[in-house]
Amino acid sequence: MQPAAYLDKLNPQQRRAVEHGIAGPGDVTGGPLLVIAGAGSGKTNTLAHRVAHLIVNGADPRRIMLLTFSRRAAAEMTRRVERIAAHVLGPNAAVLTEGLTFAGTFHGVGARLLRDYAVQIGLDPNFTIHDREDSADLINLVRHELGFSRTEKRFPAKGTLIAIYSRAVNAEQPLEEVIGRAFPWCAGWNAELKALFAAYVEAKQRQNVLDYDDLLLYWAQMVGEPSIAADLAGRFDHVLIDEYQDTNRLQASILLGLKPDGRGLTVVGDDAQSIYSFRAATVRNILDFPGHFSPRADTVMLEQNYRSSQPILAAANAVIDFAAERYAKNLWSDRASTERPILVSVRDEIEQANFVATRILENREDGIALKSQAVLFRAAHHSGPLEVELTRRNIPFVKFGGLKFLDSAHVKDVLAALRFVENPRDRVAGFRVLRLLDGLGPATAGRILDEVATSDALVPALEGFAPPARTAQDWPAFLAMISELKGKAAGWPGELDLVWQWYEPLLERLHEDAASRQADLVQLAQIAGGYASRERFLTELTLDPPDATSAEAGPPHLDEDYVILSTIHSAKGQEWKKVFVLNVVDGCIPIDLGVGTKDEIEEERRLLYVAMTRAKDSLHLMVPQRFFTHGQAARGDRHVYAARTRFIPPTILNRFAATSWPPAAPAEPGQRPVDTPRIDIGARMRAMWK
Repeated sequence: MQPAAYLDKLNPQQRRAVEHGIAGPGDVTGGPLLVIAGAGSGKTNTLAHRVAHLIVNGADPRRIMLLTFSRRAAAEMTRRVERIAAHVLGPNAAVLTEGLTFAGTFHGVGARLLRDYAVQIGLDPNFTIHDREDSADLINLVRHELGFSRTEKRFPAKGTLIAIYSRAVNAEQPLEEVIGRAFPWCAGWNAELKALFAAYVEAKQRQNVLDYDDLLLYWAQMVGEPSIAADLAGRFDHVLIDEYQDTNRLQASILLGLKPDGRGLTVVGDDAQSIYSFRAATVRNILDFPGHFSPRADTVMLEQNYRSSQPILAAANAVIDFAAERYAKNLWSDRASTERPILVSVRDEIEQANFVATRILENREDGIALKSQAVLFRAAHHSGPLEVELTRRNIPFVKFGGLKFLDSAHVKDVLAALRFVENPRDRVAGFRVLRLLDGLGPATAGRILDEVATSDALVPALEGFAPPARTAQDWPAFLAMISELKGKAAGWPGELDLVWQWYEPLLERLHEDAASRQADLVQLAQIAGGYASRERFLTELTLDPPDATSAEAGPPHLDEDYVILSTIHSAKGQEWKKVFVLNVVDGCIPIDLGVGTKDEIEEERRLLYVAMTRAKDSLHLMVPQRFFTHGQAARGDRHVYAARTRFIPPTILNRFAATSWPPAAPAEPGQRPVDTPRIDIGARMRAMWK
């Protein structure tokens, strides 16, 4: 095979993106590149080919940084790179791609780099990482210590506090601006919040813990220090980023700090699919990217779609054409079809559920598996009536957005024991594991942790504590478990077995459904076997947790086939043969008639575009004439009349077909249709002869 023959299956635009800046063997570091990859245009395949093409032409994989938004995506990308490179390099491809050790998420790569530079930036390399719930618990402890839980007016709760803190850090916005735009009900607490967040930072540093935001914040600070930035940037010839439209300002500052001149920098994404502003992502990163460099970054458009039929793309293009600012592209497909997307008018959400359930069963009878059908919606509660109808008809379904695996109490208990041993200064982990012991209250747990914090060694500090009478029976087993973990005699993942053996009787005492929860701990043990050490396990599991617990989500245990229900946000990156989108009306898409700013409206438009482009063969957009609103303070729960979403104006209705439900029922034999006027035919006949 000729050296570049493995690129022959790429279309011209994909090939241009892959070959950008690669003149030949040894000459592979070109200027900055932006790849605007439309929905279904083979983005992942293009990026994988680019990485493989770099390696084939002599780039050192150890000097390539590949950033994705999930560890699974990074692993899949690495596998593709190996398969592609193998066409030229043969067995040597596997050896080379093993050197892609800096392929991962922003947070995962950031955690690794922070450990590498920990001493230079004043960190203890043995830091542990808090997930969102742990971070909220810690900020709540600080809130109590500062007396803000006893204010005359209601002070923001821990979940709101950590959301405000995270938004300010990731969006690089002043606190006042964040509160004014996203948390206006917290106005008036600015001074207290600044004091709280300062104390929260101090608490994290005392306890040698980092939260998710710190992994980016410390990294951004590193690239702002000339001596560290030069060393760090010198380690990587190429930096490639997937889903660039989903990055926040902090992530963009990291990339520009690593590659200020843009050489070796490639970003891939689609401005039309930027839908995560609630996570502080900003579409401005991808819109403004070319102008950060002089000369401007080259831009390649991927417009050929390999997913959807042409009528679906024509309708989606028409919707996004109204965007106020975008990269102009026109998705097209060679998948011809006569079936346009259908606007389905129904009376209300009950009839909407009836229609969707009926069509799902009809599709199944036509040979379309339930798994190949999806129902998408803007907000999780929009699917309520449909879930009732599917259950009534015995149609199995999975709804994405369930309880996260690491949010389940029993999994967090086991991880807390491991984290406490890994970092005894982690007060949240220590408090959680101590409170599992019968009779050990919060005050006593606090005293133990104070003693541990001032001691040089965890085990002696615990051995010197005299437990309360009610705890005395459980204390020896707890102390033995901690001692064995600290000694590391069991090795990894045997250390997890030690925790499980200690925790199992507590699980029976704490939870009535202990048997079902044990399934999650079995899954946890299976996951643990894939990591070389306790530290790697805790880091990676916190940064990229499984989606949900076995009890709360995942495929039904008794059905091998099931319909997918999903929010539009959770559906991004997925595809199905048949797609139904619920409540395509103002008030739902966009989510609320009170949506005020231009940026918010534009993101709602992009959400509809993302939903439409998930469909491969068939797309139904449901338009109920009225729907139920919840929790409106002024007028309460009520039905409101709706209009088709403003994102499908009359000028583009020719891109859609239209129908209504239910269809008109035929009259029974011998009966007059209910609304048909009475006609006296006999009078007509008599009049003929007058």
